[in-house]
Parts: sequence; structure tokens; C-alpha cells
Amino acid sequence: METQLVQEFHVTYFDADCGRIRAESFDTREEAARFADRTCSSEDSWAVIDAVAIEQARIAA
Repeated sequence: METQLVQEFHVTYFDADCGRIRAESFDTREEAARFADRTCSSEDSWAVIDAVAIEQARIAA
């Protein structure tokens, strides 16, 4: 079995509507950035994007 490193992007953000910190995961940085931009609609809002390496196992044929 072969292991491959893959990146996903986690957006941690403050949801001003309910006053809670939340997180979402995305496959691409562009998707994460679009989501982060949408969540920052007020001056109390914030969002942070983290690139996270994950291991993905591949079975050799």
C-alpha cells in the first residue's frame, strides 16, 4: 500500500449571527477563500484559512 500526502483547507470563522466559532473544510484554497470572504460580512466577523496535510492511502495494483 502506498501513502500519498494531500492538502485540504480548513476555514475557522466567527459566525456573528449566533456568536460561535465554526469550521468548514474545502478541497481547494480558492473555495476556502471564497467562503472566508462571504463569512466576513461585518466588522465583527473574521476567518482564518489553514492548509492541512492529510494522508491518503492508495492500494497498489
